[in-house]
Amino acid sequence: MPPLIKTWLTLCLLLPLAAHATNREQRLPNGFTGYTTNAAVKRAPVKQATLHARPGNAARSKHGRPAVAMSAKQSSDVLSRAVNVLGTPYVWGGSNPKKGFDCSGLVQYAFNDVADVNLPRTSSAMAQGHGTKVAKGDLKPGDLIFFNIKSRRVNHVAIYLGNDRFIHAPRRGKRVSIDNLSKPYWQKHYVVAKRVLPKEQQQLNLAKR
Repeated sequence: MPPLIKTWLTLCLLLPLAAHATNREQRLPNGFTGYTTNAAVKRAPVKQATLHARPGNAARSKHGRPAVAMSAKQSSDVLSRAVNVLGTPYVWGGSNPKKGFDCSGLVQYAFNDVADVNLPRTSSAMAQGHGTKVAKGDLKPGDLIFFNIKSRRVNHVAIYLGNDRFIHAPRRGKRVSIDNLSKPYWQKHYVVAKRVLPKEQQQLNLAKR
């Protein structure tokens, strides 16, 4: 897909989401200013802080405390890398724009520049690895969403964008695309969501408690 067309499609798809999400600040990491589609990223000042989760519907750490989201910069970087490869063909075992992506390859690629995050290669391993489970109602941009498609085990992963949208590499014959979590199909196959943080940030948050 030509870069100009890809950029135009990206703006059409994501700018309405960013505008909507800005009016609902509790759904975005602190300081996150919207989705970006190129290297010229404009960022708001980053403030590391614990999110105030809604009572009764909060993501919880292993210690029962509200889970924090990625910083604004980390979330923006992850979403930018994923959105910039929209339209890349699905290729089983693929993990870069030149060869193509499978679902977990896309996630690894998007998180590649987040320091101290070393994700496993498969979706099932990602679901079992380090990270904090997140309730559907507390999903933040950059959270990972896991599904079981034609299986009882997790075998598909996507990156949450906000406003019930996620980006993923669907299957053979398809391309990296954006879909809606509210669709009955995805609701039926939804398993769990997890929030992945750099190890240093996880240790810092625990030290503050």
